[in-house]
Amino acid sequence: MRILRNTYYLNSFMDTMDKIPLSEIFDIKPGNSLDLTVLETCENNYPNKVNYVSRTEKNNGVSAIVKIIDSIKPFPKGLITVAGSGNSVLESCIQPMPFYTGYHVFVLKERKELTDFEKLFYCFCIKQNRFRYGFGRQANKTLGSLLIPKNIPEEFNDITLNSLAKISHDVLSPQNIEINIEKWKTFKYGGEDGIFEIIKGYYNKKPDHTLKGNIPFVGSSEFTNGVTEYYSIDDIRNANKDEKSSQHPIDKKLFPGNCVTVSNNGSVGNAFYQPIDFTCSHDVNVLLLKDGEWNKYIALFICTIIKLEKYRWSYGRKWRPSRMLDSEIKLPVTEDGKPDFEFMENYIKSLPYSTSI
Repeated sequence: MRILRNTYYLNSFMDTMDKIPLSEIFDIKPGNSLDLTVLETCENNYPNKVNYVSRTEKNNGVSAIVKIIDSIKPFPKGLITVAGSGNSVLESCIQPMPFYTGYHVFVLKERKELTDFEKLFYCFCIKQNRFRYGFGRQANKTLGSLLIPKNIPEEFNDITLNSLAKISHDVLSPQNIEINIEKWKTFKYGGEDGIFEIIKGYYNKKPDHTLKGNIPFVGSSEFTNGVTEYYSIDDIRNANKDEKSSQHPIDKKLFPGNCVTVSNNGSVGNAFYQPIDFTCSHDVNVLLLKDGEWNKYIALFICTIIKLEKYRWSYGRKWRPSRMLDSEIKLPVTEDGKPDFEFMENYIKSLPYSTSI
């Protein structure tokens, strides 16, 4: 939660920080632009191997391990890769091993020595500009001109990679659980036969912030669990979405914790588990289970499935509650054909780091 709060405050400070072009901090060069089909993939234990970095947002950008070509020198470890186009535009990662790159991947080398934490800070700042490149726009010609903070704010100096490394990788349930999606069943999101009760978010725009509070405001963001602000109960009580709703009670503006939120506009398809009571914008759909009760393990399983559908909502398409009603989701099932929430929970508990969830 401390890290969540700090990344939120970084978002808040971004507009007030002194900024300089990215090219003043990093030397920016295009990658190898190698097509994976012309490379020879290999296993991780192959002695003369190198990572292949593409524009994916998964696995630190690494989509394959390939054999080194004698005539092409790999980039050294420790550099930052940035996707210049595609659905994962501006995805930024520190590469811990030597690597090749695919098309439209840029390589950033710091002009003065930076720690890994400082590099992660700048990766975060680069990704905050992703909204500028919607509707297929590329960053290939404008990457170097992106404005990012000149210095790391003192508020984040207490976050270190060593503190993150203390997170336990132990599992809650030492079972070997396999997934076979061929046995899964398709369900509707909502409607009479759907598995979710879908509730529309409240605010048309973020209300004024006058007092320090601890109630999360969930917006259409892919970062920090969707939380973009923290409000006091008084600010929420006094802020209505429009003049017509001035008499709305507080319980119409607050949503219960232990549920899932899904962004329906902007960063469409980002799904997060909300553990405590919150308020949110109408760019967020709130999902309750009709025949079950959320917990963080079930929610993490289903949120992962929901996020796999993000590509369906690119190019400005919105996933409003009325459209979500007829959307479909494929899930593991019990013998009587109902969602197998017990399997979902046990699967998440069997994964590394599950004790730290």
